[in-house]
Amino acid sequence: MTAGPTAATRPRNRRQSIVGAAGQVFSERGYHGASMEDIAAAVGISAPALYRHFPNKYALFAACATVMADNLVEVIDGCPPDAASTDVLLALTRVTVAHRASGGLYRWEARYLQRADRHLLRAKFARVVGRVVELARREFPLPEEHLRAVAALGVIGSVTMHHTTIAQRRIEELVLASAMRVVATDPTATPGTAERVDLPTPPVPRTRRAEILAAAVPLFAREGFANVTNAQIAQAVGLAPSAIYRHYPGKVDILVAACLQAAGLLAQAVERSLHRATDPHEALVALAAAYVAHCFEHNTLNSVAEAEVASLPADVRRPLVVAQREHIAVWEQQVRTLRPELDRRQARLLVHAGFGVVVEAGRALRWQDTPGHRDAVTALVTRALVPG
Repeated sequence: MTAGPTAATRPRNRRQSIVGAAGQVFSERGYHGASMEDIAAAVGISAPALYRHFPNKYALFAACATVMADNLVEVIDGCPPDAASTDVLLALTRVTVAHRASGGLYRWEARYLQRADRHLLRAKFARVVGRVVELARREFPLPEEHLRAVAALGVIGSVTMHHTTIAQRRIEELVLASAMRVVATDPTATPGTAERVDLPTPPVPRTRRAEILAAAVPLFAREGFANVTNAQIAQAVGLAPSAIYRHYPGKVDILVAACLQAAGLLAQAVERSLHRATDPHEALVALAAAYVAHCFEHNTLNSVAEAEVASLPADVRRPLVVAQREHIAVWEQQVRTLRPELDRRQARLLVHAGFGVVVEAGRALRWQDTPGHRDAVTALVTRALVPG
């Protein structure tokens, strides 16, 4: 008796296929927005078959959240101790590009990991950072080697945070060149950029609606949108839970207001900075300085807007996506003015590389908002985009 078609064609790497598909679903919908049924459908198997490999959604999520770290550790372990920085960063770039559809899951959704799993994930990334720090110290003996290393890895990791379509070899070339420029840049060499930034002042919460928004944002950042209740928000403001509905129809409307506020403050900061620039290079530095200052000044608000946008229904998410595209288009224009050899997609890839620098460098600096930190990150962002 011969086996049926299902048995005959069952892949040997079923668990790997599940993790790959699940990582993409989690990345698109967030931890709470994804279900085991969604993941099973993405893999092409039944939900009971999925549970034979993973006992619950958390176990599958933990496997997905750590897969990129495992791949990166495997890469650095496979590189000879005397390997050049170009070879190591290229190897890290290639494995990241290969897993870009789900590789960015750790950036925002890792806060849902249990403490032990979160510590394990950090330890794996620390090994990768440590190797790049060694390379930076050996080949580019400049100040702040740790900051330069994490910023270079931010360039590489940025490919997991967007869907810009370019030939894989060209992605690798652009990302590697950008990461190499960053790791070879002295972030202390151009002080004073932070002093020229004129950030808009966020509105003072004078109304009850504004008070609710101001109280909800740090709760969303700390606990995750899905875990925060209206009762918690009401308690933070000193209201009865039912009173929230007089000001917002639902919790998702508070999140929408937070995302719109973040986008509005950023747009104002960019407009003010570019208005005073007198040449293309000064305009790019001003744009980078404004973006960096905004990220440090409004870190909590930005983290909510970035991490929770997947929690929004498609119809209310659309205006936010439009605002984001308009902001990126400003960057594209500035980059292409200085680098006319790049087309729009290539410039956009580098813009996201700059954003990746801010995310990872900011985290490494624990978002401690000082002029020196802003200047250092601005220098690294600028070098990620254009050669010196």
